Amino acid sequence: MIRIGPAGWDYEDWWGRVYPDPAPRGFDPLAWLARFYDLVEINSTHYRPMPAQVAKAWCARVRPFPDFRFTAKLWKRFTHERENALTGEEIGQVREAFEVLHGEGRLGAVLMQFPWSFKRDEAAEEWLWDVARALSGLPLVLEVRHASWNHPDVYLRLREQGIGFVNIDQPLFHRSIKPSAVATSAVGYIRIHGRNYSDWFRKGAGRDARYDYLYKEDELQPWVQRAQAIERDATAKEIYVVTNNHFRGQAAANATMLQSMVRGRRVAAPEPLVRSYREVLERHVEVGTEGEAAAPPP
Repeated sequence: MIRIGPAGWDYEDWWGRVYPDPAPRGFDPLAWLARFYDLVEINSTHYRPMPAQVAKAWCARVRPFPDFRFTAKLWKRFTHERENALTGEEIGQVREAFEVLHGEGRLGAVLMQFPWSFKRDEAAEEWLWDVARALSGLPLVLEVRHASWNHPDVYLRLREQGIGFVNIDQPLFHRSIKPSAVATSAVGYIRIHGRNYSDWFRKGAGRDARYDYLYKEDELQPWVQRAQAIERDATAKEIYVVTNNHFRGQAAANATMLQSMVRGRRVAAPEPLVRSYREVLERHVEVGTEGEAAAPPP
């Protein structure tokens, strides 16, 4: 099972590009995405832990779609703010929403995403494995961006602990970890960030600028092959492919392209998305489905 979808859904610049604008009465962006993709990666959990009732509401909004899954980014306190030891209260807070999603059968993975500055040394490894222990019982995947983590001992430890490795596409600078097709647990994971070299490390570049990139088909094809290679690996039972180049709905466009390329057929897509990215999508979307896609979700 290869699930494909975008990272996040709450973006102002998606209206008119991914979502209809004006929106029909009662329109729900999350339920809308669940019509076309079987995965969404939750971004909001990176900025703050979410209470259980929020996670329950997310599950309710996608109830008509039984094959749909969430993955969720771990709170940045665990990955980016490492000066002080984690507290039991913080661990309890961060587990709350994840355990609801897990109990509902909707949680594909918790994404431990560390920045490029997180380089492998004794202190970094100690922090990483402490975080993993704090989240034991949840399906975990690890994203690291520095090449120092590309080591057989790291992959062995991940396999021993049942933690998945995240294979990423990112602008490649000195000591950036390179594209791969590694599976270290039952969860295979790919994240595609874009290749915006000019803004990736530019001081002052905002979130939108950093992830402003639209992949062409020939740039996605190697990732289709990597996803299929992970699928053939007996280690991974489910594979999640997430497009994180969210600016102006480009993540949704590339997720649609990947769906079509992986499945070897045209797929349904939101009508606003087809209009906005017709040049790259016309070979990948079903003919005559765009008008149907413009209706509000049930």
